[in-house]
Amino acid sequence: MARMIALVPAAGSGSRFGAPSPKQYLQLNGKPLMWHALATLAAVPGVVVSPQDEWFDGFDWDLPKLSVRRVGGASRAESVANGLAALACAEDDWVLVHDAARCCLSVAAVERLIAALSGHVVGGLLALPVPDTVKRADADGHVAATVTRNGLWLAQTPQMFRAGVLENALRGVAAEDITDEAAAVERLGLKPLLVEGDAQNFKVTYPRDLALARAILAAREDY
Repeated sequence: MARMIALVPAAGSGSRFGAPSPKQYLQLNGKPLMWHALATLAAVPGVVVSPQDEWFDGFDWDLPKLSVRRVGGASRAESVANGLAALACAEDDWVLVHDAARCCLSVAAVERLIAALSGHVVGGLLALPVPDTVKRADADGHVAATVTRNGLWLAQTPQMFRAGVLENALRGVAAEDITDEAAAVERLGLKPLLVEGDAQNFKVTYPRDLALARAILAAREDY
């Protein structure tokens, strides 16, 4: 029977955030930011951190079935590929790759993704239809064109694919060529399924994002 594995690449330095530690280790409601995503994925999470990581062991994670692989690479693609190899996945195992910085992921969204892809031949990802008018800028920061938003989606994570497909897709991919696993799978000529996520599953990128994440998580606890 195929396993279902959650793989969280967390080897990034978070340079855009400007904090003294990678953002995934910043405190959020008394826990490291990454802990909140791992708690949602706690069925079978696998975390991929950098071999030079000096922060992970400083926290009490207290999560079931959590395994850590210190095989993070120079890029997201390399970290995920190294994680797949370290986990010794069978080709038909399902792998859910999730951003460590998407700390407000809900159980309902994960369940919706799994249900939608249970019989799918390729796999897919959580995403949101673009709700706003989209502008394309020129080199000087002026509007060059208004782009129709019909058919445009904002990619989220988890992104869920068979391990064999994902390994094949990531083989030989240059770091600058892809920003998510779905893009690598698309290069094989395959079409991942878009499964509607939710706006709360956003990626913490800048310091101002922490206030929103705190509010979302606090509201869930109060409920």
